Amino acid sequence: MSSSSDSTNPPPGMEKPATVTPPPAPPPSKPIWVLPYKTQSLQNLYTIGKKLGQGQFGTTHLCTEKSTGINYACKSIPKKKLICKEDYDDVWREIQIMHHLSEHANVVRIKGTYEDRLYVHIVMELCAGGELFDRIVQKGHYSEREAAKLIKTIVGVVEACHSLGVMHRDLKPENFLFLSTDEDAALKATDFGLSVFYKPVHIMLRQRCCISITGPEADVWSAGVILYILLSGVPPFWAETELGIFRQILQGKLDFESEPWPGISDSAKDLIRKMLDRNPKRRLSAHEVLCHQWIVDDRVAPDKPLDSAVLSRLKQFSAMNKLKKMALRVIAERLSEEEIGGLKELFKMIDTDSSGTITFDELKEGLRRVGSELMESEIKDLMDAADIDNSGTIDYGEFLAATVHLNKLEREENLVSAFAFFDKDGSGYITIDELQEACNEFGLGDVHLDEMIKEIDQDNDGQIDYGEFAAMMRKGNGGVGRRTMRGNFNLGDALGV
Repeated sequence: MSSSSDSTNPPPGMEKPATVTPPPAPPPSKPIWVLPYKTQSLQNLYTIGKKLGQGQFGTTHLCTEKSTGINYACKSIPKKKLICKEDYDDVWREIQIMHHLSEHANVVRIKGTYEDRLYVHIVMELCAGGELFDRIVQKGHYSEREAAKLIKTIVGVVEACHSLGVMHRDLKPENFLFLSTDEDAALKATDFGLSVFYKPVHIMLRQRCCISITGPEADVWSAGVILYILLSGVPPFWAETELGIFRQILQGKLDFESEPWPGISDSAKDLIRKMLDRNPKRRLSAHEVLCHQWIVDDRVAPDKPLDSAVLSRLKQFSAMNKLKKMALRVIAERLSEEEIGGLKELFKMIDTDSSGTITFDELKEGLRRVGSELMESEIKDLMDAADIDNSGTIDYGEFLAATVHLNKLEREENLVSAFAFFDKDGSGYITIDELQEACNEFGLGDVHLDEMIKEIDQDNDGQIDYGEFAAMMRKGNGGVGRRTMRGNFNLGDALGV
């Protein structure tokens, strides 16, 4: 997906490593499928154009959607390079994580996935401005103001990943692309092929010796390396071999004496030291990086972390009326496996005893792990809001409804299917009796149906037509229910989704 190459030679230590291609596996006697469903043919929907880039496992081409003429990038992964089941699982996880993160403004948005006997194709947003790597090579290094702006974006992506229970694990200048060739073009993170979901806490504890290597702190380290490169044009640790680089890292000595470091502020160097602290327990978190005085505009840092994505969505959900909550559950349970895969993994991360339900204590610990700092009373409010059937726990369906990204509501087909669920007789209206039947199905008691219909029924005919239903679903982030002083409090935001 990157743009054309540049003739400028990169500075020492910034040469791209040679691509290592694993030996191809013999062609399978019968096709092996990555996606759990059959897809349309890519060639029927898109015209494939010029090659944009080449990675270790896939080749990216320009592609044009035939129905709209819009250009996208298509990453095609040959199955012959997927040697074992783990390789296939990695591709499926990459697709799920891209959907999980795709609403972030600085993450390349996934458009769709396709599969045939020989390839898995991932169609995504086209970033025509090239790699951050290429711009560093062209510039040599960035000014502090420019570097601060870029690293704020990069660490913002890291913070979003961590709040959603994802570790990127492959942050480097080649994996950040500019949306266009404009000087101020948006920067987008891509290539989630090595990304993984957090493991449940009890598994992490059993692997305590590996946390410093595989934990989310590793992403902050990688971002610190990128910041050093942005300001100096060369990496902080360099040798001719991987073993040599490893020794440089263990020594931990950063060069702040060579040019251009004498002219760079002490504040920038302080941030780099704290991001490249070899002790992961002392290393700054993504949020602490964003609060550092060198990053913060006007030297005023936020007094607490932003709500994680899960927490934000939980807050939004808690402010919705009962009908919108039920409709969200209907929609969530009809979404594809790849769209909800990230939420499934997030649910498993919080449900540490694998019981299939989330208790109050598990929710409290799960929110803490993704950076939320809520009082117990606030967590209890979120728990009550997400617990649609008042069982005292949050089951998987309730969790999906409370944390699914609200952009899913905007799809007409989702609204139509949700309306049809309530409109049992297909009359085109949701009546009070049909609402009562739906409430019974969801285990809801003591629901004031007259009031529910009254606040949605715009023409006062005592029932809800599709237009009124769609308007209610699309209105704001909190629906049309009554709001308290904490009216935007929602479970999804708490967890960062």
